[in-house]
Amino acid sequence: MTDSTPTVVLVHGAFADASSFARVVPELLADGLKVLVPAVPNRSLTGDSAYIASVVRAIPGPVVLVGHSYGGAVITVAGAEENVQALVYLAGYALEEGESLGELQGRFPDSELAAALVYTPFPVEGSDEPGTDVTVDVDRFPAIFAADVDPELARVLAVSQRPLAGAAFAEAAPVAAWRTKPSWGLVSSSDHTINPDVERYGYERAGMTTVEVDSSHLVMLAHPKKVADLIREAVRNVTS
Repeated sequence: MTDSTPTVVLVHGAFADASSFARVVPELLADGLKVLVPAVPNRSLTGDSAYIASVVRAIPGPVVLVGHSYGGAVITVAGAEENVQALVYLAGYALEEGESLGELQGRFPDSELAAALVYTPFPVEGSDEPGTDVTVDVDRFPAIFAADVDPELARVLAVSQRPLAGAAFAEAAPVAAWRTKPSWGLVSSSDHTINPDVERYGYERAGMTTVEVDSSHLVMLAHPKKVADLIREAVRNVTS
Protein backbone atom coordinates (compact mmCIF):
# COMPACT_ATOMS: atom_id res chain seq x y z
CA MET A 1 0.00 0.00 0.00
CA THR A 2 1.05 3.57 -0.63
CA ASP A 3 0.01 6.87 0.90
CA SER A 4 -2.37 7.23 -2.05
CA THR A 5 -4.31 4.12 -1.01
CA PRO A 6 -7.59 5.39 0.41
CA THR A 7 -8.89 4.56 3.84
CA VAL A 8 -12.46 3.28 3.71
CA VAL A 9 -14.54 4.84 6.51
CA LEU A 10 -17.82 2.99 7.11
CA VAL A 11 -20.58 5.06 8.74
CA HIS A 12 -23.51 3.16 10.27
CA GLY A 13 -27.06 4.43 10.47
CA ALA A 14 -29.87 4.75 12.99
CA PHE A 15 -31.01 1.81 15.14
CA ALA A 16 -27.65 0.14 14.38
CA ASP A 17 -23.95 0.33 15.22
CA ALA A 18 -20.56 -0.50 13.73
CA SER A 19 -21.38 -4.22 13.79
CA SER A 20 -23.63 -3.55 10.76
CA PHE A 21 -20.44 -3.82 8.71
CA ALA A 22 -19.14 -7.03 10.34
CA ARG A 23 -19.37 -9.02 7.10
CA VAL A 24 -18.05 -6.27 4.81
CA VAL A 25 -14.93 -5.38 6.81
CA PRO A 26 -13.20 -8.77 6.25
CA GLU A 27 -13.77 -8.41 2.49
CA LEU A 28 -12.08 -5.01 2.44
CA LEU A 29 -9.23 -6.01 4.76
CA ALA A 30 -8.54 -9.00 2.52
CA ASP A 31 -8.00 -6.51 -0.31
CA GLY A 32 -5.29 -4.84 1.76
CA LEU A 33 -7.38 -1.73 2.32
CA LYS A 34 -7.27 0.43 5.41
CA VAL A 35 -10.68 0.41 7.10
CA LEU A 36 -12.19 2.40 9.95
CA VAL A 37 -15.70 1.93 11.39
CA PRO A 38 -16.40 4.73 13.89
CA ALA A 39 -19.33 4.80 16.28
CA VAL A 40 -21.81 7.49 15.26
CA PRO A 41 -23.41 9.28 18.24
CA ASN A 42 -26.84 9.39 16.51
CA ARG A 43 -27.74 12.57 18.39
CA SER A 44 -28.08 15.21 15.65
CA LEU A 45 -27.30 15.46 11.95
CA THR A 46 -24.95 18.42 12.37
CA GLY A 47 -23.31 17.00 15.49
CA ASP A 48 -22.90 13.51 14.03
CA SER A 49 -21.52 14.96 10.79
CA ALA A 50 -19.06 17.14 12.71
CA TYR A 51 -17.87 14.09 14.64
CA ILE A 52 -17.36 11.98 11.50
CA ALA A 53 -15.64 14.94 9.82
CA SER A 54 -13.20 15.09 12.75
CA VAL A 55 -12.46 11.37 12.30
CA VAL A 56 -11.87 11.92 8.58
CA ARG A 57 -9.56 14.92 9.16
CA ALA A 58 -7.35 12.80 11.41
CA ILE A 59 -6.70 10.28 8.61
CA PRO A 60 -3.59 10.95 6.52
CA GLY A 61 -4.33 10.52 2.82
CA PRO A 62 -7.51 10.05 0.83
CA VAL A 63 -10.77 8.68 2.21
CA VAL A 64 -13.68 6.82 0.64
CA LEU A 65 -16.66 7.60 2.86
CA VAL A 66 -19.45 5.00 3.00
CA GLY A 67 -22.79 5.66 4.67
CA HIS A 68 -25.69 3.30 5.39
CA SER A 69 -29.23 4.63 5.87
CA TYR A 70 -29.08 7.71 8.15
CA GLY A 71 -25.31 7.42 7.71
CA GLY A 72 -25.93 8.55 4.14
CA ALA A 73 -27.17 11.89 5.46
CA VAL A 74 -24.11 12.06 7.70
CA ILE A 75 -21.64 11.49 4.84
CA THR A 76 -23.53 14.03 2.71
CA VAL A 77 -22.29 16.66 5.18
CA ALA A 78 -19.04 15.15 6.49
CA GLY A 79 -18.02 14.29 2.93
CA ALA A 80 -17.18 17.94 2.30
CA GLU A 81 -13.86 17.34 4.07
CA GLU A 82 -10.95 17.96 1.71
CA ASN A 83 -9.47 14.44 1.82
CA VAL A 84 -12.76 12.69 1.02
CA GLN A 85 -12.34 11.50 -2.55
CA ALA A 86 -15.55 9.48 -3.06
CA LEU A 87 -18.91 8.77 -1.42
CA VAL A 88 -20.80 5.46 -1.33
CA TYR A 89 -24.44 5.35 -0.21
CA LEU A 90 -25.96 2.06 0.99
CA ALA A 91 -29.77 2.18 1.20
CA GLY A 92 -29.13 5.75 2.27
CA TYR A 93 -30.40 9.30 2.33
CA ALA A 94 -28.67 11.57 -0.19
CA LEU A 95 -29.90 14.94 1.04
CA GLU A 96 -29.75 18.16 -0.91
CA GLU A 97 -28.26 21.24 0.73
CA GLY A 98 -30.93 22.77 2.99
CA GLU A 99 -33.01 19.57 3.05
CA SER A 100 -33.90 17.45 6.09
CA LEU A 101 -34.57 13.74 6.41
CA GLY A 102 -38.22 14.49 7.10
CA GLU A 103 -38.54 16.63 3.98
CA LEU A 104 -36.97 14.03 1.69
CA GLN A 105 -39.03 11.18 3.14
CA GLY A 106 -42.18 13.27 3.05
CA ARG A 107 -42.19 13.29 -0.75
CA PHE A 108 -42.90 9.55 -0.83
CA PRO A 109 -45.33 7.09 0.78
CA ASP A 110 -44.28 5.89 4.23
CA SER A 111 -42.45 2.60 4.57
CA GLU A 112 -43.51 0.02 7.17
CA LEU A 113 -41.00 1.61 9.54
CA ALA A 114 -43.19 4.64 10.26
CA ALA A 115 -45.82 2.64 12.14
CA ALA A 116 -43.22 0.65 14.09
CA LEU A 117 -41.25 3.52 15.65
CA VAL A 118 -41.05 3.83 19.45
CA TYR A 119 -40.44 7.20 21.12
CA THR A 120 -38.71 7.36 24.51
CA PRO A 121 -37.67 10.49 26.46
CA PHE A 122 -34.03 10.84 27.52
CA PRO A 123 -32.40 13.46 29.78
CA VAL A 124 -30.55 16.31 28.07
CA GLU A 125 -27.65 17.70 30.08
CA GLY A 126 -28.19 21.34 31.00
CA SER A 127 -31.86 21.36 29.99
CA ASP A 128 -35.13 20.79 31.81
CA GLU A 129 -36.66 19.53 28.56
CA PRO A 130 -35.97 15.89 27.68
CA GLY A 131 -34.94 14.76 24.24
CA THR A 132 -36.69 11.98 22.36
CA ASP A 133 -34.98 8.74 21.39
CA VAL A 134 -36.41 6.90 18.40
CA THR A 135 -36.09 3.11 18.05
CA VAL A 136 -37.90 0.32 16.19
CA ASP A 137 -40.36 -1.93 17.99
CA VAL A 138 -38.26 -4.95 18.99
CA ASP A 139 -40.79 -7.53 17.79
CA ARG A 140 -41.17 -5.86 14.39
CA PHE A 141 -37.49 -5.05 13.86
CA PRO A 142 -36.46 -8.33 12.15
CA ALA A 143 -39.15 -8.17 9.45
CA ILE A 144 -38.80 -4.45 8.78
CA PHE A 145 -35.03 -4.04 9.09
CA ALA A 146 -33.44 -7.42 8.49
CA ALA A 147 -35.83 -9.77 6.68
CA ASP A 148 -33.06 -11.64 4.82
CA VAL A 149 -30.52 -11.65 7.67
CA ASP A 150 -30.03 -14.76 9.81
CA PRO A 151 -33.05 -14.74 12.18
CA GLU A 152 -30.94 -15.34 15.30
CA LEU A 153 -28.72 -12.38 14.41
CA ALA A 154 -31.76 -10.23 13.63
CA ARG A 155 -33.10 -10.93 17.14
CA VAL A 156 -29.81 -9.77 18.64
CA LEU A 157 -29.79 -6.62 16.52
CA ALA A 158 -33.36 -5.86 17.58
CA VAL A 159 -32.45 -5.68 21.28
CA SER A 160 -29.14 -3.84 20.77
CA GLN A 161 -30.33 -0.86 18.75
CA ARG A 162 -28.47 2.44 18.91
CA PRO A 163 -31.32 4.99 19.04
CA LEU A 164 -31.50 8.11 16.90
CA ALA A 165 -32.49 11.34 18.60
CA GLY A 166 -35.74 12.59 17.09
CA ALA A 167 -34.26 16.04 16.50
CA ALA A 168 -32.08 14.63 13.71
CA PHE A 169 -35.11 14.14 11.44
CA ALA A 170 -35.78 17.88 11.17
CA GLU A 171 -32.23 19.21 10.75
CA ALA A 172 -31.31 20.55 7.33
CA ALA A 173 -28.05 19.46 5.70
CA PRO A 174 -25.78 22.53 5.51
CA VAL A 175 -23.91 21.12 2.51
CA ALA A 176 -24.30 18.32 -0.07
CA ALA A 177 -20.88 16.78 -0.66
CA TRP A 178 -22.10 14.71 -3.62
CA ARG A 179 -22.21 17.93 -5.62
CA THR A 180 -18.40 17.97 -5.74
CA LYS A 181 -17.39 14.34 -5.09
CA PRO A 182 -17.88 11.23 -7.28
CA SER A 183 -20.62 9.14 -5.70
CA TRP A 184 -22.09 5.65 -5.86
CA GLY A 185 -25.45 4.49 -4.57
CA LEU A 186 -26.94 1.10 -3.70
CA VAL A 187 -30.72 0.72 -3.64
CA SER A 188 -32.13 -2.05 -1.46
CA SER A 189 -35.12 -2.86 -3.65
CA SER A 190 -36.90 -4.92 -0.95
CA ASP A 191 -36.33 -2.29 1.74
CA HIS A 192 -39.14 -1.93 4.32
CA THR A 193 -37.25 0.64 6.40
CA ILE A 194 -36.70 3.32 3.76
CA ASN A 195 -38.98 3.44 0.74
CA PRO A 196 -36.63 2.37 -2.09
CA ASP A 197 -37.96 5.29 -4.15
CA VAL A 198 -36.45 7.66 -1.58
CA GLU A 199 -33.08 6.06 -2.26
CA ARG A 200 -33.57 6.10 -6.05
CA TYR A 201 -34.67 9.73 -6.06
CA GLY A 202 -31.70 10.94 -4.03
CA TYR A 203 -29.19 9.00 -6.10
CA GLU A 204 -30.69 10.07 -9.44
CA ARG A 205 -30.78 13.71 -8.35
CA ALA A 206 -27.09 13.46 -7.46
CA GLY A 207 -26.17 11.76 -10.75
CA MET A 208 -24.67 8.79 -8.93
CA THR A 209 -23.54 5.50 -10.38
CA THR A 210 -26.31 3.29 -9.00
CA VAL A 211 -26.89 -0.44 -8.48
CA GLU A 212 -29.97 -2.24 -7.16
CA VAL A 213 -29.84 -5.29 -4.90
CA ASP A 214 -32.90 -7.34 -3.93
CA SER A 215 -32.27 -6.92 -0.23
CA SER A 216 -33.65 -5.83 3.12
CA HIS A 217 -32.41 -2.60 4.65
CA LEU A 218 -29.37 -4.30 6.20
CA VAL A 219 -27.81 -5.04 2.83
CA MET A 220 -24.29 -5.11 4.32
CA LEU A 221 -25.15 -8.19 6.39
CA ALA A 222 -27.40 -9.82 3.81
CA HIS A 223 -25.23 -9.25 0.71
CA PRO A 224 -21.73 -8.29 1.90
CA LYS A 225 -19.95 -9.23 -1.32
CA LYS A 226 -22.19 -6.99 -3.44
CA VAL A 227 -21.62 -4.13 -1.01
CA ALA A 228 -17.86 -4.73 -1.01
CA ASP A 229 -17.84 -4.76 -4.82
CA LEU A 230 -19.46 -1.32 -4.97
CA ILE A 231 -16.95 0.05 -2.46
CA ARG A 232 -14.12 -1.50 -4.50
CA GLU A 233 -15.42 0.32 -7.57
CA ALA A 234 -15.22 3.64 -5.72
CA VAL A 235 -11.71 2.79 -4.45
CA ARG A 236 -10.55 1.97 -7.97
CA ASN A 237 -11.88 5.30 -9.16
CA VAL A 238 -9.88 7.12 -6.50
CA THR A 239 -6.65 5.21 -7.13
CA SER A 240 -6.74 5.08 -10.95
